[in-house]
Amino acid sequence: MAIADILFPIEENLEAFSKYYKSLFSTKVSLLSTVLSYINKTGGKKIRPAIVLLSAGVNGTINERTYIGASLVELLHNATLVHDDVVDEAKERRGFPSINSVWNNKTAILVGDYLLGKGLLTAIDKNESGFLKIISDSVKRMSEGELLALEKSKNVELDEETYLNIISNKTASLLSAGCQIGAESVGASDDVINKMKLYGEYVGMAFQIKDDIFDYISNANIIGKPTGNDIKEKRITLPLINVLSKVPNSERKAILKLVKKQRLHKDEIAKIIDFVIGKGGIQYAQTKAEDYSKQAIEQIKDLPDNYYKDSLLDFAKYAVSRNK
Repeated sequence: MAIADILFPIEENLEAFSKYYKSLFSTKVSLLSTVLSYINKTGGKKIRPAIVLLSAGVNGTINERTYIGASLVELLHNATLVHDDVVDEAKERRGFPSINSVWNNKTAILVGDYLLGKGLLTAIDKNESGFLKIISDSVKRMSEGELLALEKSKNVELDEETYLNIISNKTASLLSAGCQIGAESVGASDDVINKMKLYGEYVGMAFQIKDDIFDYISNANIIGKPTGNDIKEKRITLPLINVLSKVPNSERKAILKLVKKQRLHKDEIAKIIDFVIGKGGIQYAQTKAEDYSKQAIEQIKDLPDNYYKDSLLDFAKYAVSRNK
C-alpha cells in the first residue's frame, strides 16, 4: 500500500494543518524568512504530523488542539533535521541541497534553534503544558540518543541492546510523542494515551530498522542515498551487528578491520554487504522490524473501528513492507 492511500482519510486535515503551520511563521528577518520558505518547499510527506492527526481521529474529533500538537511535532522534527545535517556534514536532504550547504553551518544551527524555540513558545502561548511536557521529553531522549551514538561511534563496535536504545531515542521517541499528543488533543483517557505512546514507539523502531536494511539492499534511485552509506560513515546497524555476533572471531575481526578503514573502496563496501546478506543479517533485521510492527498493531487492536484505525494499522504494516 502506498503512503498516499494510508493518509487518504486525513487528506483535508493535512491541508488544513499545512495552512495552520505556515501561519506560525512571521518574521522581519529576511534571511530567516528565506530559509523557512526553503524548508517548507523541500519538506517531506509530513508523516509525523499525519500520525498526530490519525492518533486524534481514531480517538475523537480532530480539532485546533490537534493542529497545534502536530505543529509542535513538525517544528521539532525539522529543527533536528537541520541540526543533524550540520553534525553529519550532509550536503543533501530529501534530494535537495541541505540548509548548511546552501547557506552555512552557523545559519543552519540558528534556524534549527529558531524552530525549536518557536515550538516551545507555541505550546506556552496556547497553554498546552501537557504537549510541552511530552515534546520536552522527546527532545531530551533524542539528544541522549545522538550523544550515545556519537560516543559508540569512536570504536565502531556496537551490541544489539545499545543499537536498539539509540534508535528508540533518536527515531522512535518523536513518533511516540506525536501519537501521545494526538490522543491527548481529543481528551483520550490515560490508558489510551499510553497505548498510543507505545504504538508510536514500536512503529518508530520498525521504521528505523527497515531504513537501516535499505543501506544493504537498495540503490540511490530508490531510497535517495547510496547503498553502503552507513558503512562508509562507520554507522553500525542491526544487519551487521547481528552477523558480527554469531560468526567466528576471525571473520568478525576481518570485517571490523575493513569497516574501521579510513576510506573504503567500492569493492570493500560490496564485500561487507555480501557478507551481511550471506550470513542472514538482512533476514534477522527484517524479522525484528516485523516483530515491532506486530507489537504496534497489538496496542491499538481494541480501539474503535474506523478509517483512522485502518490507516494506523496499515502504517504499521507499511513501515516494514515498503520499498523506499
